[in-house]
Amino acid sequence: MPHGRRRDGDLQVKAEINVTSMVDVAFTLLIIFIITMPILQGGIEVAVPEAAVNPLTVQDNALLISVTRDGEVFMGETQVPREDLQTVFDQLVAATRPDVIHIKGDSLADYGPVMQLIALASQSGINFGLIGVRPPERR
Repeated sequence: MPHGRRRDGDLQVKAEINVTSMVDVAFTLLIIFIITMPILQGGIEVAVPEAAVNPLTVQDNALLISVTRDGEVFMGETQVPREDLQTVFDQLVAATRPDVIHIKGDSLADYGPVMQLIALASQSGINFGLIGVRPPERR
């Protein structure tokens, strides 16, 4: 009997793992994670100014406030009208009691809303900071 053949003339069955479909699934998951990571960071996407800043430390009880280029204010993911800013800020601080407030203002935003948020955070007595991005290192 020839090697690799069975009695009835069929080829011998070889058990192999098809890695092609496994690689396809892995690449699909990678693409999904790459797309969803910016969404998971929280807050609204703004172009923060460049400055010599220190990295943020992760805190469980932090309040993120964003100011867009158009001057719109977002507390977390919720847009807040400027005329209701004081009331909403006070209610949110009373309800969540954050340890720190992070203010993320767009580099081209009007200074008025950012200054108003700085004043509110300062009056609340809670530690606060402005978010920036480090400029690229020059060689």
